Amino acid sequence: MDVHGSVTEGFEPVRDAFVRNFEVLGDRGAAVAVYRDGRKVVDLWAGTKDADGTEPWTEDTAQIVRSATKGVAAAVPLLLHQRGLMDLDAPVGSYWPEFKAGGKERILVRDVLAHRAGIPALDRGLSAAEAADGVSGPRAVAAQQPFWEPGTEHGYHAQTYSWLLSELVLRATGRTLGSVLAEEIAEPLGLEFWVGLPATETHRVGRVAPVEPPESAGMLRTRPRRNVSEAYADPESLTRRAFAAIDPLPDENDPGYRAAELPASNGIGTARALARFYGATIGVVEDGARIFTPAGTALAAQEHSAGPDRVLVVNTRFGAGYMLHGPASPLLSPASFGHPGRGGSLGFADPEAGIGFGYVTNALAKSVTADPRAQALVRALKSALSAL
Repeated sequence: MDVHGSVTEGFEPVRDAFVRNFEVLGDRGAAVAVYRDGRKVVDLWAGTKDADGTEPWTEDTAQIVRSATKGVAAAVPLLLHQRGLMDLDAPVGSYWPEFKAGGKERILVRDVLAHRAGIPALDRGLSAAEAADGVSGPRAVAAQQPFWEPGTEHGYHAQTYSWLLSELVLRATGRTLGSVLAEEIAEPLGLEFWVGLPATETHRVGRVAPVEPPESAGMLRTRPRRNVSEAYADPESLTRRAFAAIDPLPDENDPGYRAAELPASNGIGTARALARFYGATIGVVEDGARIFTPAGTALAAQEHSAGPDRVLVVNTRFGAGYMLHGPASPLLSPASFGHPGRGGSLGFADPEAGIGFGYVTNALAKSVTADPRAQALVRALKSALSAL
């Protein structure tokens, strides 16, 4: 396997794990990057641009990162809050009056960020075209009655998070979330990351495809608990309905889907952008600035939800828009915050270790929150840090 890029002395274990992901765990095209104390210490890429092709992955190849988008998108309302433009403890309906319907008048902005709003699914799934049109999704969640008493429990809002977050930002600022992200975060920091891919960048993006782990992965395969398997298999379960809020599932290689703004699921970027983004949430990155004040960083990492997840059917932990370290999504340490993407991608920050981490892949596995390839890289990074 020809691996390109660079590794600072002491971080070679990350490169070794990256190579093993191709040799043992079935990666086809991928990249990993790490920032430490604002400096880039790992920047690697290998394989093919398309999961089912032969064109090589290059330094500027970008990929869809699925739910790892959520962590980047969450920076927008937190930045607005930091600037006094959005109150996390205000009712969503104070910004978006139509949202009050169906007993949702007491749902707070903070509840949306922490997956406590109680509307992870819709009574009728939206088509891909409806999901992307910027109108049907917000209208559907505004009309939807909650599945539990808002604020009392939590459950992963896999798809509806897109329309909740995007409409909140639009109502508060008059601008789309993708445009705020581009102009206030990505451009100042030089991040190659988009929610709503511009036509000028389509040539950089590889095709993603589902993959099965090779036989050589053997003992590394894990079998989910029975109750988790049953929840995903049952078409009437809240789990299935949450992921089927877009039905049928969209073609993630479709240019129209990639151009839409779906901050729960269709962000596109490089591993370098994810790592640099998370590095900037906890401090100043080289040739850049920080996104959050220390208070903003603390808010991102503060636990808002913990325990049984009504959708994922495992115990999860969430901060204000970020998944926190735990058994369902192991990160670097209990101080870490970030977000995985179903199928493999992962981005996170660890303020205690000064780490910003990003991994993207075009080989989409069946993993939801703890992909074996991403976890191998995290373990390698932990080993490297312990030896420094």
